Amino acid sequence: SSVSDSEPLKERRTQIMARGLPKQKPIEGVKQVLVVASGKGGVGKSTTAVNLALALTANNSSKTVGLLDADVYGPSIPRMMNLKGNPELTESNLMRPLLNYGIACMSMGFLVEETAPVIWRGLMVMSAVEKLMRQVDWGHLDYLVIDMPPGTGDVQLSISQNIPISGAVIVSTPQDIALMDAQKGAEMFRKVHVPVLGLVQNMSVFQCPKCKHKTHIFGADGARKLAKNLGLDVLGDIPLHLSIRETSDSGQPIVLSQPHSDEVSLVNFSEAIFSTLLRKNLFFSYQ
Repeated sequence: SSVSDSEPLKERRTQIMARGLPKQKPIEGVKQVLVVASGKGGVGKSTTAVNLALALTANNSSKTVGLLDADVYGPSIPRMMNLKGNPELTESNLMRPLLNYGIACMSMGFLVEETAPVIWRGLMVMSAVEKLMRQVDWGHLDYLVIDMPPGTGDVQLSISQNIPISGAVIVSTPQDIALMDAQKGAEMFRKVHVPVLGLVQNMSVFQCPKCKHKTHIFGADGARKLAKNLGLDVLGDIPLHLSIRETSDSGQPIVLSQPHSDEVSLVNFSEAIFSTLLRKNLFFSYQ
């Protein structure tokens, strides 16, 4: 009797929960949204998001790409994309994205001083993220890459529930501590019905520039093992390399500044993402 009683109760709970969820509404002018996320901070998520956005245009110059920095507390995109200044407003009071390297960018970092901390509660952050998504004149974009903040909190949940997302890319180092949180990130997207395209293993190995000896500073193949356990693809395997760090800090991302280097072939996994979207039939088409 108790089992049969619980079934209608579960169904009723599901109905109530569904009623409370916001309806997904596409961002004006944006065809596909890709989110780059990680459970843990400091694993190279923003570097990956920037180089992914640039690789999407490098591999197909007919594609228009935007980059949204959803990390309100620690925006990195302005420096990595070598952009400064405040967005101008259109006649309809929308913010114009700042442009560099052919990528339309929007970030909280354009609205506050670089060294000024953003000391806000959750509701203010949510409101800011909503404005950064919808009160921007994105024009017509084939792809919008969203650099998510670390963790599985309000911002991740709000973005996932409010806009249609073609897929999520999870970035992690091979370290056990980072992988624990990466798994939580992947599971969160699955729970809110966002397709997880795969994992990127970052800082996978360090090769001494002098003797060429390889050292797995953060452990070997941890993200590959996690991907296998979760039934996901490994989209990229990026080494811990000085030039990747230097080009990011100087605002000259490696995909653009050193397009023929060995590191770029490892950083550029946009083709893997495209084929995964195609294989899983995840392309949206909005006018």
